[in-house]
Amino acid sequence: MDGLDDFYDMDLFDGPSWSHGERMDRTELRRKPARGSHDRDVIARICDEALICHVGFLSPHGPVVIPTTFVRIGPELHIHGSVGSAMLNALSEGGHACITITLLDALVLAKTALHHSENYRSVVVFGRGRVVEDRGDKLASLSALLEKIERGRARACRIPNDKELKMTRVVALPLTEASAKIRTGGPLAEDNPEDAALPYWAGLIPMITTRGDKVPA
Repeated sequence: MDGLDDFYDMDLFDGPSWSHGERMDRTELRRKPARGSHDRDVIARICDEALICHVGFLSPHGPVVIPTTFVRIGPELHIHGSVGSAMLNALSEGGHACITITLLDALVLAKTALHHSENYRSVVVFGRGRVVEDRGDKLASLSALLEKIERGRARACRIPNDKELKMTRVVALPLTEASAKIRTGGPLAEDNPEDAALPYWAGLIPMITTRGDKVPA
């Protein structure tokens, strides 16, 4: 891909085929497996809604976890940053990564401290990165990220020039080894029947993220 049209017209769902529900040892859910899913559509919806992911990788100084923006393009997650980024350098060199994505839906308050919880939707991805080298693919990836941040934004700003592209690295990680985990509903039933009669309030406090009014620069 190359040129302005490719920068504008990237489809977030384009890309090579993605095998359905591939389950591997590292993504096997062992605790509360009923909350888990390897369904690619479930994983994709969570990835597409979330704006931030956390990337875990090994640096020369030990394990590091960095929050960053990302975008899903077909069966891959794309992350971008400076060519000097220690995180992207580690991923570019074929290092192992673990990416986590979380959407918080509600606080769960119970009558006992033990059963307090949270409702959430999350994804965990294991894999190795590959550098997106092709100029057109790189532009398309950056366009997709802009469109995820704000629909129509790729046409409402100047596209990267050659100098800026050289300063920017894009790394793609496959969603082949990924799983979702979701909690819904209210607090679990109390273990002690007497606890159910306690006078404390129990229920859900929804957590809602919304966009506010635009503030001019």
